[in-house]
Amino acid sequence: MTGRRMRRAATAGTAILLAAGLVGCGQSAVGKDAGTFELEATTPAPVGDIDSFTWALGTEPYSLDPAYAFDYNDNTVLSNVCDSLLRWNSDLSVSPGLATAFDHPDPLTWVYTIREGVSFHDGTEMTPNDVVVSLQRHLDPEVASFWYDTFKNVDTIEQTGEHEVTVRTVVPDSQFNQLMSAAPGVIQSAASTEAAGADYGNQSTGVNCTGPFSFGEWRSGESITLNRFDDYWDPELRAKAEQLTFVILTDANARVNALQTGEIDGAWTIPSNAIDVLRASDTGSVHFGLNATVQSLIVADMDGPLGDVRVRQALTMALDREALVRAAVQGYATPTDALTPESVWINGDPEATEAAFEDLPNHDYDLDEARRLVREAGAEGAKITYATASLDASFDVISQAVASAGAEIGLDIEIDTRTPNAYTLLFSDPTALEGVDLLTTRWYLSSTDPLEMYAVLRTGEFSNYGQWSNPEFDAIVNEALQTDDPYARSHLAAEAQRLTSEELPWIPLFDVPTTLWLGERITGVDPSIYYMYYPWAATIGRAE
Repeated sequence: MTGRRMRRAATAGTAILLAAGLVGCGQSAVGKDAGTFELEATTPAPVGDIDSFTWALGTEPYSLDPAYAFDYNDNTVLSNVCDSLLRWNSDLSVSPGLATAFDHPDPLTWVYTIREGVSFHDGTEMTPNDVVVSLQRHLDPEVASFWYDTFKNVDTIEQTGEHEVTVRTVVPDSQFNQLMSAAPGVIQSAASTEAAGADYGNQSTGVNCTGPFSFGEWRSGESITLNRFDDYWDPELRAKAEQLTFVILTDANARVNALQTGEIDGAWTIPSNAIDVLRASDTGSVHFGLNATVQSLIVADMDGPLGDVRVRQALTMALDREALVRAAVQGYATPTDALTPESVWINGDPEATEAAFEDLPNHDYDLDEARRLVREAGAEGAKITYATASLDASFDVISQAVASAGAEIGLDIEIDTRTPNAYTLLFSDPTALEGVDLLTTRWYLSSTDPLEMYAVLRTGEFSNYGQWSNPEFDAIVNEALQTDDPYARSHLAAEAQRLTSEELPWIPLFDVPTTLWLGERITGVDPSIYYMYYPWAATIGRAE
């Protein structure tokens, strides 16, 4: 996925720490050779409701089925149509959603109190059975959920009271409950899901959920329209717009032009080369907020030349990441040696966080050492295929920089440019990765726990695209995943971060802030990565 792909595709200003404490405090950050900017907690409140507004999508969603909502654009839409058991708020805290409370009576048990009086978009009432069916569906091999890993330790999911659902795991799982605020925790109508079968979530059926907007129309390759759901259970998040239309614009230049002219009212993830242009525009405003994302290179084939750690280290040292930040994202990022941003360490021990970012191997720019490592590995002239797509200018710049760096140290890196939709398939279809050695991703995390990142790099995991394997790493992460105490868990996560920095199964490049464009007609949304799972569009209304 393009980031997490950029899903399973997905950076912050130079000299910026994406810690929760900076949000809304007026803390400025300076991108090297670029302008200053501030992380914002919110945007001005709207003055009233609005008939409709439009929003840009960079690629067409793969599906609106929560089982496959594993990328930016899928979740950008779905978060306004469907609710999860818990909510991921703009400060990355978690609060009640369709579950009013949860209990953890023992290491293997999670008990959820299900909210009463909630209606699906077809008017039927949500019941605990809908919760059970929605969660169990991720375990169905016929469904082949992209979120299966969230449920892999689950033993049973049962209704255990009139308004209660209990999940039991076979081993302690510290991550399960955290991801109930993301797509894995989405609740949908069991009856509608069964009736639609394999068509659920596609253009013909949409989804039947409980969010502040209901599915309207999906015109393939063009747009997705949502309508306000007047019977939404949360009056504080009643949608201020009667209708929201997502416009699919895969060409980044066309997308930026549409924002400048006012044809499109808003967008997340502004193309990096357009930030300064849009900041100077009088047709809207650019906002920067909290993120949980790092731009990295994924080593997709450990049987090829990059299977030798010396070659991976050499390529890392051949990349001048400070120069890359200036060229690729106009300075709106900070180079990093870690696969996680500091924003997702906020619940751990501060000492563990310090160790996680200070005690990392040195992979600073050093062409001479990089050439020596390539020679030592016997990899001179080795051919490496780098898959990319023109998702925005930064992806093009990164691909050229990687190819140039490879040439400097004796590697033959060939760029394989694909369409945005074909590129997204690299993160969900293993056959699409055949013949690919390297690709880039803006990989976002869906919880404030760095273990979410490191769990996917264990041996045999679906998102461990290159099938890297390190028994010491696996043991550390497995222990951490079974550790309830977030402080103790964060020290283990720091060890996992150190090991990945040594062996570089993925090569971290830089982290960036969430970027948001609001045209002059609209306001009221928080600039934060929370938009992936929170009904962010409900708060958008008419600007002055």
